[in-house]
Order: sequence, then structure tokens, then C-alpha cells
Amino acid sequence: MPDASTVPSEQTIRDWLIERVAFYTERAPDAVDPDVQIVELGLDSVYALNLCGDIEDEFGFEVEPTLGWDHPTVNAITAFLIGELGQR
Repeated sequence: MPDASTVPSEQTIRDWLIERVAFYTERAPDAVDPDVQIVELGLDSVYALNLCGDIEDEFGFEVEPTLGWDHPTVNAITAFLIGELGQR
């Protein structure tokens, strides 16, 4: 788990999320608009759960399986993760 001195930057987290969404939706990373809802990008419920697992593995803490609905864009998930990582 990252500590306060190793918390990734907002841009690093956003880029990582864009890469993961691009992978699951089979599109180029530059085709992932971080302000568009991930469901509109084609991320279905199975892939949204996989994304939660990826986040848990990458950042070392559990997230709710409803993350993609509670924070429906890459930018919203990024903001959520920044907040959570800042508290650790």
C-alpha cells in the first residue's frame, strides 16, 4: 500500500485508469475521454468489477463493487482515489 510519501500523482492515477478502461473496452487510450461515463465507453458490469480488482491490486485497499456507478467517470474515480490515498 502506498504511504503518503509514495502516493501517485493525480495524472499518474488518471493515466493508469485510462489504460485500464482502454484495455477493457478495446479502444486506444487516447479514445477514452476521462469526463465521459465509463458505461458510455462500453465498460459493462463484469469489467467494472474487474477494474475494482485492478484498483485494489494497484493501490492496496478495497473498493466497493459499486465504484463505477458511484464515481462514473475516469476523472471521478481519480478524485475518489486521490482522496482515499491521501487519508492513508
